[in-house]
Amino acid sequence: MTTNGSPRRTPLYPIHVKLGARIIDFHGWEMPVQYSGIREEHFAVREKAGIFDVCHMGTVGIKGKNALKMVQKVYTGDASPMREGDIHYGLLCNENGGIIDDVTLFKVSEENYFFCVNASNVSKDYEWLKSAIGNDAEVINESETGGIIALQGPLADDILSGVSEGIDLKSIKTFKFDYGRVAGVNAIISRTGYTGERGFEFFFEREKALLIWEEIFKAGVGMGLKPAGLGARDTLRLEMKYTLYGNDIGDSVSPLEACLERYISFDKGDFIGHDALLKEKESGSKRRLAGFRMIDLGIPRQGFEIMIDGMVIGYVTSGGHSFSTENNIGMALVDTKHSVVGTQFFVSVRGKELKAEVVETPFYKRKK
Repeated sequence: MTTNGSPRRTPLYPIHVKLGARIIDFHGWEMPVQYSGIREEHFAVREKAGIFDVCHMGTVGIKGKNALKMVQKVYTGDASPMREGDIHYGLLCNENGGIIDDVTLFKVSEENYFFCVNASNVSKDYEWLKSAIGNDAEVINESETGGIIALQGPLADDILSGVSEGIDLKSIKTFKFDYGRVAGVNAIISRTGYTGERGFEFFFEREKALLIWEEIFKAGVGMGLKPAGLGARDTLRLEMKYTLYGNDIGDSVSPLEACLERYISFDKGDFIGHDALLKEKESGSKRRLAGFRMIDLGIPRQGFEIMIDGMVIGYVTSGGHSFSTENNIGMALVDTKHSVVGTQFFVSVRGKELKAEVVETPFYKRKK
């Protein structure tokens, strides 16, 4: 990887070049946006399987006898019921209730937890956690030494079974993890996902990334496995109304506005952002993140204004074409009264006001 200010590269960069991927700068990382095409990669994940390089994401460990106490301080969820091998999704918030990052929390042991954090926020999260926790627990940025690969899709279990050992894959339920070997490499194997499909993530020593990718790909190519880039990741997560940091959520957006209130545990006691979020809960949020479908022909994009009667009532946070439903869809942060399912408004697309309607989400539901 580069360290002189130019874009960084994951250990899988040579694979992406070899496969002819189109590379873009993604928050300072040279990452594949697509290989064979976004639509083809999207349907590979929905119908068979896709493999993703997520080595750009980070992990930050919280360790020591006060680990749980400190996790409770910085995390909106309640980690106290977690058992070893549990994963919880939740948020890190600032004092004003804005979202510093959305994270997954892994419990390794009573004195060992780690957060999986977004690539764009690794340094920010690490520094914030160190500041918030101080000397009460050890905060370790493990991002430089670890690697992460995701395997997603209905055939993910079948593919992984051919290259894994020392673990019963069926025993790993959603938002659980266990230990095993993938391509002979010791790894944490988790099941969370960002696509709406069944699948796995593997956490391992960074220098083993090429070996693991190549062995998984060799095992799955005959089953229709395809490499998938950031483009397919975005269309897949949008269909599920999964938020993306920097688009749908950020420091100026609260979990309540983002419809993530179920990940706030007010009853557990104080945590950073508690008072601001409780006040907002009691008074009501002025904005809400709504999912919408275009009625008129046009594709909504981030930043496009949302209009009613000539007045701006919000803006698009994410948008695009849904390959699975063949609709143009999006998410928008709008005045709360206009976030109700069935509400119609207009999206300003290159000077034209195109009609859209708030709909129930997720836009896509996985086949049983």
